[in-house]
Amino acid sequence: MTAEDVVRNAQEAELRLVRFLWCGNDGTIRAKASTLPGLEARMRSGIGLTVAMQAMNALDQLQPVEGMGPVGEIRLVPDPETFRVLPYAPHVGAMLVDQVQLEGGPAPVCQRSFLKRMEARLAARGTRLEAAFENEFSLAWEEDGEFVPLDSGLCFSTISAAAAQDFVDELAEALEAQEIGLEQYYSELGHGQHEISTPHRAAVRAADEQLLTRETIRGVARHHYLVASLTPKPWPDNAGNGCHMHFSLWDSDGLRNRFHDASAPDGLSSEAHSFIAGVLAHLPALCGLTAPSFNSYHRMVPRYWAGAFVCWGHDNREAPVRVPSVFSGMEEASTNAELKAADASCNPYLAVGGLIAAGLDGLERELELPEPVQVDPATIDEREREARGIVRLPATQDEALDALEADTVLMEALGPVLAGSYLAVRRSEWEAYSAEDEAFEQQGHFLKY
Repeated sequence: MTAEDVVRNAQEAELRLVRFLWCGNDGTIRAKASTLPGLEARMRSGIGLTVAMQAMNALDQLQPVEGMGPVGEIRLVPDPETFRVLPYAPHVGAMLVDQVQLEGGPAPVCQRSFLKRMEARLAARGTRLEAAFENEFSLAWEEDGEFVPLDSGLCFSTISAAAAQDFVDELAEALEAQEIGLEQYYSELGHGQHEISTPHRAAVRAADEQLLTRETIRGVARHHYLVASLTPKPWPDNAGNGCHMHFSLWDSDGLRNRFHDASAPDGLSSEAHSFIAGVLAHLPALCGLTAPSFNSYHRMVPRYWAGAFVCWGHDNREAPVRVPSVFSGMEEASTNAELKAADASCNPYLAVGGLIAAGLDGLERELELPEPVQVDPATIDEREREARGIVRLPATQDEALDALEADTVLMEALGPVLAGSYLAVRRSEWEAYSAEDEAFEQQGHFLKY
C-alpha cells in the first residue's frame, strides 16, 4: 500500500483524522493525528515529535535523559501497510509509525526499529519468528472513582460471557474489520476478566497488531460505558492479567516450522531447544522488557499460574515458559512455546525484540535445554531447585531492571540510547510508586494499560 492508497481509502471511509500511533518506553500508547488535507505529505515527511517524549514515564514525568530535553525533534513516519479504519472511533483511522531522525534513518530510541533489527538478524540465518498474543483484560464500571468488576462469575463461566455478550460481539466485529483474527474468546478466572487470542504473525506485524488490539479492547468498552483494563494486577484480591506470548521459528518463506521435529521424542527440534534455552538463560533480564511495570510483580508470584521460577515444561502452567501440546493433524503448524512471564504493560516491540535477542544467543551458543519441570516448581525442595538452576524470577520491578541492566546481550541488542532511556523511565516509575500507596498504584495503572 502506498501513501496515495491510504489517502484514497481514508477519503472513501469519510475519515476526518488519521492517528499516527506509537508506544513509548513506558508501555503506553500515544498518538498524533493528521487531518486528510495534507495527510499524504505528512506520511512522507512524518509528523514532528519532541525528542523528550521517550524520556516520559507513565505518570507524564519527564526524566533527565541526555539528549532528550526541550531541544530537538524526531519524525513520526507511518507505515502505510498498517493503515486501519478504526471501527470504535467514528471518522478516525490509524497507522503505526517508525521514529526517524531529521536527517533520515531510524532514531536510536525507536522501539519498532529495534524489533526490525532483530528480525534482520534472524533473516540472516534464513529464518523468522512468528508470535501471537493472548490478552487477558478486566471489564469494570467506574463508580465514585472506584473500579467495580462487571461480573463475579466463575472461570470459563457462561454467566460471565453473557454479562459481556454485547461488548464481546462488538469487539469481534471491530477486530475483523481491522483484519485482526480472533481465534478464541472466553471468560477467565478473575471477576470481570476475559481473554482473547489473536493469530501468529511475523514479529513486527504481531507487535503492530498487539497495539491495535489493545486500542480496540479499550475503545469498544467505552461504547458500552465500561472501562477495559489490561493492567497486570487490576485489583489486589483479583486474578492478574497476563499477555502470554506464543512464539516459533519458521523458514523465511513461512513454509516450514523450524521448532518442529516429528522424529524427536518431544517433537521439538534442536533449534527449538537452543532458542528456548536462550530465552531461559536471559529470562530474569527479559522480564524487565516483558513484565516491566511496578504493578507487574503483584501478578508474578508462585502458584498464580504466571511463572515465578526460571524453568520450562510441557503443558506446565506454573512454568514461565510452557510448550503446549500440539493439535492432531496440525502438529507442525501448532508447535510453539509460550512465554507466560509477560503482560500488556510492555512495549510489544521491546518484548518481542528482546525475546529474539535472547533466543538468538541460545542459537549462536548452541545452548542445551535443561530438563523440563513437570510439577509446580514451588513444590520442589529449595536445595533441589538451586541445584537444577530453578531460581526465582525477579520479585519486583526494581529487581527486573537490575537484571536487565546487567545482561550484556540484551543491553547491546537495545543499544545505549534506547537502553539508557528505557531504564531511566522505568526506574522513575519504581521510585514514584514505591513512595505511594495501593490506591495511587491502581489509579496509575488501571486506565493506562
